Amino acid sequence: MVIFLFCLTVASKAQQVPVVTLGALDKITAKLETLDIARDQTAKFGTLEITMRNCRSNPPEETPESVAFLEITDLGHSGEPQKIFTGWMFASSPAVSPLEHAVYDVWVIDCKMVDPSASSDNK
Repeated sequence: MVIFLFCLTVASKAQQVPVVTLGALDKITAKLETLDIARDQTAKFGTLEITMRNCRSNPPEETPESVAFLEITDLGHSGEPQKIFTGWMFASSPAVSPLEHAVYDVWVIDCKMVDPSASSDNK
């Protein structure tokens, strides 16, 4: 109930933003990566495929908050896809709706207006 009310509060004032910045950690190798994902695009991190469906950020005059709706699928080593997370993640409160995975951690850093395909640093 509390999460639902929090989502309504954030959604009522927030602006839709086309790009989410995520932090991703491989707990075994200690590999830390920052991912920029555009709406309805998919990025890979290890055996995970992460798709951002929606990203909202409060206007500057409000309390800072970024929230993203993510779909995360684990391909595993067999290549058999298994959906392991679907839902909203909050930048200010990652423990409210975390990805629970033995190997990977993923969290929202920010929502931004910059298109990741416009960057010259893309690999």
